[in-house]
Amino acid sequence: MNKLKPKNKVVVILGPTASGKTTLGVFLANKFKGEIISADSRQVYRGMDIGTGKDLGEYGDTPYHLIDVVSPNTEFDLVKYKKLAKKAITEISERKKLPLVVGGTGFYIQSLVDDMKLSSVGPDKDFRAEMEKLSVEELVAKLEKLKPDFAEKLNNSERNNQRRLIRYVEIARDNASDLFVGKSIAKKSSDCEYLILGIAWPRDVIQDRIYKRLIVRLEKENMIEEVERLHKEGVSWKRLESFGLEYKFIAKYLQKKMTYDEMVEKLNIAIRQFAKKQMSWFQRWERQGTKINWVSEKKEAVELVKEFLKK
Repeated sequence: MNKLKPKNKVVVILGPTASGKTTLGVFLANKFKGEIISADSRQVYRGMDIGTGKDLGEYGDTPYHLIDVVSPNTEFDLVKYKKLAKKAITEISERKKLPLVVGGTGFYIQSLVDDMKLSSVGPDKDFRAEMEKLSVEELVAKLEKLKPDFAEKLNNSERNNQRRLIRYVEIARDNASDLFVGKSIAKKSSDCEYLILGIAWPRDVIQDRIYKRLIVRLEKENMIEEVERLHKEGVSWKRLESFGLEYKFIAKYLQKKMTYDEMVEKLNIAIRQFAKKQMSWFQRWERQGTKINWVSEKKEAVELVKEFLKK
């Protein structure tokens, strides 16, 4: 009788922005001989370091993956992410190391853990150019007409993300009925077993952490100069604004569309709203039946990982 191949064990660390995911990830990687796989939709872009919070200096000798893999002018989507992440998990496991998926992009993490079937519909540049002229409200209306059941289940983050809505409409017009990600519980990956650790703080604490980090990035880490450099290297203002948050508001400031004080105030509010949306995604995923182990200190995380690896 053939013995079943053991599943690769993977630890996931998720949480809202500014919660300390990288710090915990590096700590656990050092403790358990691990390597980190980023689950951040913007850290894949080269040169976008401060605004995306890569914190590469914090890694030390810890190997990392899916950071700095494409140019900011290159499209990178969920399909590409999942393919590269699964490849990294396999290679790390073959080296007898522990893969740690660390990040706050719920869309990326859920697609990986739930092993969701993703769209094979290719991008249509002409169609996307036309859709970019529409507001998010108009895009949602189009989606409601094409796929009403699917549109009804969009969360607030998705309803306000123009790029994601354009992709949904692009798929919907091709009648790809089984290719929508995240709207139903899929079977768990057959070749991996996941332990999901979550970091959450009280709202006032996370808001304080967000503001303090923002000021450090602006006043000590030259985040404005980073955005200016990216533009000089050929990344258009429109493209920079499409990345949202830091890149959007700093790009507007550099174009003199708002004052410095307005930029700081609006950016701080936008990051707070983003953190709230991230938590909403994770909580919705829990309601779908996913077990997230919320930890408040490193000791808790270490014990959970020890138990997980013993099984």
